[in-house]
Amino acid sequence: MSSFDAFRYHGKRAVVVGGATGMGAAVAELVLDAGAEVVVMDRAEVALDGVKRIALDLADQRSIEAAARECGGPVDALFSCAGVADGTPGIERINFIGHRHLIDLLLADRSLSRGSAIGLISSAAGFGWEQNLPKLDEYLDITDFDAATAWALEHGKADYIWSKLAINAYVAREALGLMAQGIRINAILPGPTDTPLAQANADTWLSFGADYRDETGTEASTPMEQAYPLAFLCSDAAASITGVTLVTDVGYFASGVSGAFPPAADAVGFFRSTF
Repeated sequence: MSSFDAFRYHGKRAVVVGGATGMGAAVAELVLDAGAEVVVMDRAEVALDGVKRIALDLADQRSIEAAARECGGPVDALFSCAGVADGTPGIERINFIGHRHLIDLLLADRSLSRGSAIGLISSAAGFGWEQNLPKLDEYLDITDFDAATAWALEHGKADYIWSKLAINAYVAREALGLMAQGIRINAILPGPTDTPLAQANADTWLSFGADYRDETGTEASTPMEQAYPLAFLCSDAAASITGVTLVTDVGYFASGVSGAFPPAADAVGFFRSTF
């Protein structure tokens, strides 16, 4: 056994929610290659060989509960990767409420237990969560599936940005209580990434930060380039890391905050505003 084994997943069982396509599929492929037993939960067909598939509709509470029962434990690493774009019915459930409900179920039956880790895919669109914390606290305090859905709809928050702000605040709020149980929780905040979902919204998603990528000679990230940091955060190598919302945007927001790339300042200001 070597020190580098902490980065691997041998002997671990990993569940990838939204693992059929995009970043989730890359995560499933990566942790399978790293030695994990992999379970993929998704509505879509799963092309990756060597994994178990469980049907899951994150917009449907009963589907989530059935998937949790079928999955059972242990769950050493839970990767919450599924997400949809604005205009999708049930976005508030698919992007956040459903993920939280599944986490709660896996905690309640001790499938997630001491030594486990949770990793969520948020978005750089949730960069300004701290400025929105009072309203996010009001939302996150509602733990009932239907009541949280109703709040989002009634307050005009059933949208992509709010769902990502919610994930980031959720990670920060839950880190202490979960760590007391020996469970870590983190999220990555990807910038533009070349996924099927991004391609379907290319005019807005993949055009964002194009001037920065021209300046730095970079391109939109690949799904695997986002899978790498998420897999690290749920590995034993990240044992001291929890409650982190890691911006994985090739430096765009950092360059805007610091003023190193002035054209990014307006975007930083927008995402730091109150929603």
